Amino acid sequence: MIAGVLGLAAGTAAQAADNPALQAIDVQPLAGQQLQLTLRLSGPAPQPLSFTIDNPARISFDLPNTTLALPSRRIDVHASGVDTILAAETKDRTRLVLNLDKLMPYDTRVEGNNIIVMLGGSAGHAAAAAPSGAAPAAPVAGGPRELRSIDFRRGADGAGRVVVRLSDPHIRINLHQVGNQVVVDFSDAAAPANLLRRYDATDYGTPISGFDVTRVGNGSRIAITATGDYEQLAYQSDDQYVVEVAPRRKLANAPEERPVYTGERLTLNFQDIETRAVLQLLADASGQNIVVSDSVSGNVTLRLQNVPWDQALDIVLRTKGLDKRRQDNVIIVAPQAELAAREKADLAARKDVQELAPLRSEYLQVNYAKAQDMAALIKTQNNSLLSARGSVAVDERTNTLLLQDTAERLADVRRLVATLDIPVRQVLIEARIVIVSNDFQRQLGARFGVTNWQRNGQNGLVSTTGTAAGVDTMNTTYITGQNAINNAINAGTTPVPLPTYGIPGAANRYNVNLPVTSPAGSFALGILGSNFIVDLELSAAQAETQANIISSPRVITANQKEATIEQGVEIPYQQSASSGATTIQFKKAVLSLKVTPQITPDNRIILDLDVKDDAVGTVVVTSGGVNVPSIDTREISTQVLVNDGQTVVLGGILTTTQREDDTKVPYLGDIPVLGHLFKTTSHKDDKDELMIFITPKIVREGVNVYN
Repeated sequence: MIAGVLGLAAGTAAQAADNPALQAIDVQPLAGQQLQLTLRLSGPAPQPLSFTIDNPARISFDLPNTTLALPSRRIDVHASGVDTILAAETKDRTRLVLNLDKLMPYDTRVEGNNIIVMLGGSAGHAAAAAPSGAAPAAPVAGGPRELRSIDFRRGADGAGRVVVRLSDPHIRINLHQVGNQVVVDFSDAAAPANLLRRYDATDYGTPISGFDVTRVGNGSRIAITATGDYEQLAYQSDDQYVVEVAPRRKLANAPEERPVYTGERLTLNFQDIETRAVLQLLADASGQNIVVSDSVSGNVTLRLQNVPWDQALDIVLRTKGLDKRRQDNVIIVAPQAELAAREKADLAARKDVQELAPLRSEYLQVNYAKAQDMAALIKTQNNSLLSARGSVAVDERTNTLLLQDTAERLADVRRLVATLDIPVRQVLIEARIVIVSNDFQRQLGARFGVTNWQRNGQNGLVSTTGTAAGVDTMNTTYITGQNAINNAINAGTTPVPLPTYGIPGAANRYNVNLPVTSPAGSFALGILGSNFIVDLELSAAQAETQANIISSPRVITANQKEATIEQGVEIPYQQSASSGATTIQFKKAVLSLKVTPQITPDNRIILDLDVKDDAVGTVVVTSGGVNVPSIDTREISTQVLVNDGQTVVLGGILTTTQREDDTKVPYLGDIPVLGHLFKTTSHKDDKDELMIFITPKIVREGVNVYN
């Protein structure tokens, strides 16, 4: 059962008459900017409860079962950083609020009918670590006060936690920071010898690199070394004290798994106090409406230093096995099992209401999606938006959903259809396949020949020229001429013919015949002597070719739908079957673009691409004597993430061919300068580069995508 909004419990008039009254507050400034407040009561003073708030800087003290008998509810101090003291009374307690210039250390103690509050100076290490003022409790039965165990744990959020198990939850603890160390002092609680050592925590990946446990007087000290930008938190639950050092939060786009606490920071230090009273203080400090179940009971010992109130609430709930639910501006607190049972009962009640609710019919027009697909989403075998009594049908002709269910379920279906039935976004994809060819070729050639003839005796002849056919021509001509001379002499014919010497054609006169195949220019030189001919021809050729071939397929398609566009030829070829017959098959040699786009939430585009640019190549003669054309293939398959309208290079292939050819007469072709007369040279330098570009554009309404 849930109680009313948490407030101060009412007491009877008889009980109020027995409660001590706060009669006076003595303010005494001390040396070193200290201030002592003495709270004088009419009877035995209760143990005060205290908590602090950062902004504005305040320290609040609650005196349980105490009435207010001060002559004035406001005391102006204006000394040692304390501005004013405000007092208020409710039915079962008195609250004092100290308004400060800034937070300061404080300490409290009870002496009979008086409560002594020391502020500033050495009263404590920090306001966040100030003890509640209880006198040191006696050691618990069964042994001295000590630290029973020390453990280190890593939180899921990267925080390092030093967990100390205490023999007595009433051990006085002071926490303060010195440089990059967080120092925790445990008064009158010795650490066993096996715990006195250095603990290395560098491998855990937290701000804590390690900590040292030492003895200080009759107590113990844990000095935690932290690195980086961090924030600290310390809290105690019964006999477990935890110091947490976490990386300081940074703004990020992604939500954090770790809960974000934004409440006002405060300090709580309670020993063996009722859980309901702690929740009441949190309600007062935060100004929240907190409703507590009657089943919440038990006490808790708690130390929290400078933590948001909502985190303090979570720590208390987690410690006592409680949970909370927020309804508007009210927080409901109850045991976890009770909340779960209540929610289960609420679900059962809603289910009963749904089973009794009247059925309604509704027709939903689907504009951009298929009604059949939408119906499959609305009602599946394992997960349905409709109740057990609901039904859905489809009119494919009008693309309409015919629905019958309760009003609540029909509203859910309408929201789903409104969310999903939207125009599908489209993408224009343009590819550019660029082939750049640069070919260079240079040739130098020479033809050189010496033709010579010389009489050898009266009828002999010695002849030299480029080829045997040329020598044969010269010899045959000479022999024919000599025969004519001899016949004339024998016949007495006059005059007697002169000797004839046949000159072979130019093609047979070259000793070195290494010309350029298709010369662009040539130079020839001939020297004719009385009995010799010298022939020389120099030829040269140079060819340069530049070609740019650009293919630009483009296609538009819906988001996450594959599109294909292609252009080219299909080459027929014969294929033999197992029966011995032949069939005609076709092989594509096409320019094609196959793409599947996906638009991301930030208007970028993921592309699954297959780009081809095939062409008919050279003809290959098969073993059967059949001429079959080959296919020159250029293809890329990839996936890329591209900004809208951005052009990216998917890839490229650069082919470079360099070739030097020399054809020469051995030895003679190696002679410097003159060697060029005995050889031909060819230089070839070809470069072919393939580049593939892609440009996707999200199609927006009213935009000409082909501009």
